[in-house]
Amino acid sequence: MNQAVGILEVYGLVCAFLAADAGCKAANVTLETFDKNKPANADSLPVPLLVTVKFRGSVADVQAAMEAGIEKAKQVTGIVQTHIIPNPTDDTCKMLKLSGFDKA
Repeated sequence: MNQAVGILEVYGLVCAFLAADAGCKAANVTLETFDKNKPANADSLPVPLLVTVKFRGSVADVQAAMEAGIEKAKQVTGIVQTHIIPNPTDDTCKMLKLSGFDKA
């Protein structure tokens, strides 16, 4: 069985680092690589870059990390989406490794 994954999409890289830090301090989780997205309506957003933080661990730890990350993100620039996958498939786990930050 794969570890649970918490997906937290926020506005901006600074917010992502702060949310990731808060989540990792709140629970026994690890991070997957951040991902980024610049949507078509980027100029109308609080920050023109969406960043996805991905926590991995037990369901309880991921829930605690997500709660802490969400709270921190709300204090900074805000959240876009959140979701927890309790038992991701192997194919989903492969997709978690992809990152737009790897592109030039």
